[in-house]
Amino acid sequence: MLLLFETAAGFALFKVLKEGKLKETENLYKDFESLDTAEKVVKLKSFSKFENTTDALAAATALVDSKLSKGLKRFLKKNAEGDTLAVMDSKLGSIIKEKLGISCTASSAIMELTRGIRSQLEGLISGLGAQDLTPMSLGLSHSLSRYKLKFSPDKVDTMIVQAIGLLDDLDKELNTYAMRVREWYGWHFPEMSKIVSDNVVYAKVVKLMGTRERAAELDFSGVALEEEVEAELKEAAVISMGTEISEADLLNIMALCDQVVALAEYRAQLFDYLRSRMTAIAPNLTVLVGELVGARLIAHAGSLLNLAKQPASTVQILGAEKALFRALKTKHETPKYGLIYHASLIGQSQPKFKGKISRVLAAKCSLSIRVDALGEHTDAHVGLEGREKVEARLRQLEGRLLANDSAKPRGKPDLAKYDPGRQGGAGAALLTSPAAYNPAADVNATAGKEERKKKKKRSADEAAAAAPALAADGAAAEAGAAAEPAEDAPLKKKKKKVKAENGAAAAAATAAPTPMLNGGTEETVKKKSKKAAAADGEAPKAKKVKKSKVAEA
Repeated sequence: MLLLFETAAGFALFKVLKEGKLKETENLYKDFESLDTAEKVVKLKSFSKFENTTDALAAATALVDSKLSKGLKRFLKKNAEGDTLAVMDSKLGSIIKEKLGISCTASSAIMELTRGIRSQLEGLISGLGAQDLTPMSLGLSHSLSRYKLKFSPDKVDTMIVQAIGLLDDLDKELNTYAMRVREWYGWHFPEMSKIVSDNVVYAKVVKLMGTRERAAELDFSGVALEEEVEAELKEAAVISMGTEISEADLLNIMALCDQVVALAEYRAQLFDYLRSRMTAIAPNLTVLVGELVGARLIAHAGSLLNLAKQPASTVQILGAEKALFRALKTKHETPKYGLIYHASLIGQSQPKFKGKISRVLAAKCSLSIRVDALGEHTDAHVGLEGREKVEARLRQLEGRLLANDSAKPRGKPDLAKYDPGRQGGAGAALLTSPAAYNPAADVNATAGKEERKKKKKRSADEAAAAAPALAADGAAAEAGAAAEPAEDAPLKKKKKKVKAENGAAAAAATAAPTPMLNGGTEETVKKKSKKAAAADGEAPKAKKVKKSKVAEA
């Protein structure tokens, strides 16, 4: 049995002399306590030394990835054919067996044997001392670590984080200094603030002009001032309402102007540096959202790799964390965009489409960031394709979708409305010919007038036919009203008769009093009879009033 052993200096093949030792791994370490006992267990058969660090790194990376390198393949073909090969990695053993036909074995006993060989490696491999093996191992470990991390000085995103932070600080300081120059020099020439709007140009004009009295004799073409603005400035300097300033004040103002100009120049230089770094580190992200927005996204996440771990929904609202948590706490609508809002694609869309475009752009940015962080390509083809699709989506939302756009809406086509007159597809011909135009069915103005005349005549005839019936109804109503007083006469006679009988009964009761019950007195009986008589007299009167009202009606 042969044992494959990898070192920083090269590959080694050891002949296992006592294969029975592999069955008793508990005491195997005792056989490697000294070089003499170790030589009784294994013996070096062949050794292949690496020519340089590049070959060593290629072999080491292939072994780490469980792959068979070209050097190892030639070495095994030459020295290990026909024998059983013991390896530490079972995956590598299966590849060797598949490609070279050499039977391989891997077990815990082989790992113990390999550990013993490593302890006596300098003695077992002749010509390889510790003074040579140590620097080889150190150099190979550094190279392997750098390869595993895919380290590249051009991919250091720390510089982007620092540059965008400094750029923001410069913008704040530059704005503060420029406002101070305007306020300070405004006491001397207040009209100039409205004439010259750019802060840097304002500082350059102040530095060149000094006091406003010198404006008429100077040429401002060197400070990028337009002719119309220059003429307006000279006219305003003649009639200015500002106060006079001393030489000391003017010197301090001009020193501040020097600071503003210097900061503006350094900011432009820093922006060029940031643009070059972003193009090298994140080209796809730069194409989609620009240098400044991409750098702020990277700085907010901490690094490009941290940003690549974020989903598209997080990239969309990155920078709006306070608004997000406030909306969740108050149960309001969550924000639709964060730092990505300042991208040009979102800026050129309509307000009602900004949310949809930011969602699409965040999805494409997430893909581009992962390609930039983990991919090996340095071109920006993913970002360019993503930008084209976002622009196509924007045109689609705005109703300007072109027929040859790559990003067309996917899904099933809209179903055509059912038409019983057609057979087959939506474009099939009609089964029956359509009805021809009928001019007789049209309604004209003359026909309408005649119809209205007929209606008026018909209504007049109906009114004339109904007049006799209405007259008969009126006569019957008058006859009924005249018959009502005749019917009321017998009723009045009956009421008078009833009233007379009631009066006679009351008089008889008064003349012959009845015995009192329940201790009643005569006075109480009289009072009751009076009340009864009054009630009887009132009832006919009420009936008479009701009857008279009916007659009147």
